[in-house]
Amino acid sequence: MSASVILVTGGAGFIGSHVCKQLAREGFQPLVIDDLSTGHEEAVRWGPLVQIDVRDTDRVTEVLQQFQIETVMHFAASAYVGESVMQPLRYYDNNVGGMISLMKACQQADVSRVIFSSSCATYGAPSHQPIGEETLQTPTNPYGRTKLACEQILRDVGRANGMRHAILRYFNAAGCDPEGELCERHDPETHIIPLALMTAAGQRQQFSVFGRDYATPDGTCVRDYIHVTDLAVGHVAALKHLLSGGESLSVNLGTGHGHSVLEIINKIEQMATCKMPVVFEDRRAGDPPILVADPDRARDLLGFQARHSQLETILRDAAPSFGVHVS
Repeated sequence: MSASVILVTGGAGFIGSHVCKQLAREGFQPLVIDDLSTGHEEAVRWGPLVQIDVRDTDRVTEVLQQFQIETVMHFAASAYVGESVMQPLRYYDNNVGGMISLMKACQQADVSRVIFSSSCATYGAPSHQPIGEETLQTPTNPYGRTKLACEQILRDVGRANGMRHAILRYFNAAGCDPEGELCERHDPETHIIPLALMTAAGQRQQFSVFGRDYATPDGTCVRDYIHVTDLAVGHVAALKHLLSGGESLSVNLGTGHGHSVLEIINKIEQMATCKMPVVFEDRRAGDPPILVADPDRARDLLGFQARHSQLETILRDAAPSFGVHVS
């Protein structure tokens, strides 16, 4: 497959930067648009960076036309569930407003393919596990609702003008580039594995576990963790599907296996030979007991399987970024 330029919005962020690396590895040229409000300029290593807000429709259109872009990967978004509850308008403005702006620019520049970074948060708290793509999408927070709205916008635009898309619903992204060129950095940090590793490194006084009376084997929440490298491979698989003429699709990117909060703590303590200070707190409103993907559709349509997402591999790759030595 010949090299081509792929526009990556939010390519200075955690997942976007890993995808850029994978794109370059497979012969594509990533071109990043990012306003650097949460991303990191030094993470843009595999192609040029244009520092603009995706909501600046005219500037985005100019970039699309200048580089004759035919395919866009859209990651740029606000992504904290708790923050979305406190600042819903910010999330609708940035996430939904950003998608509307991007779609306008794509239409003006005749972009024919869009790959969208969605989330399992669009499913809310399903009554059954694992979660297949046919599961009713009833998000329980503004973040999930903005992602669902963006999915609907993408489908509507596709029906109107023939633009094809791939909607990729992530479960819990985790890990880091195993070659150490990229890492996970959020401010504030809200993700469980970085918080646990920061606690193991002594950078935090304690690790809070929210709820220990769920209907799970050890009473703590169970989640499906997928290595960010696997996510990157999944995006390129979706790109190749669309480039080969494949139809629009929506798929989960997960492993089909869950790990509890206590299981993660125990594994870190074992690998780092340390004892973490853990505090049990009340449940957080809206936290489902279990969220695990049914990954079969991604396997069947994209040939995708998570190959780096064993819990020990995720922790081993992430640990150095937080100063944790593991055996």
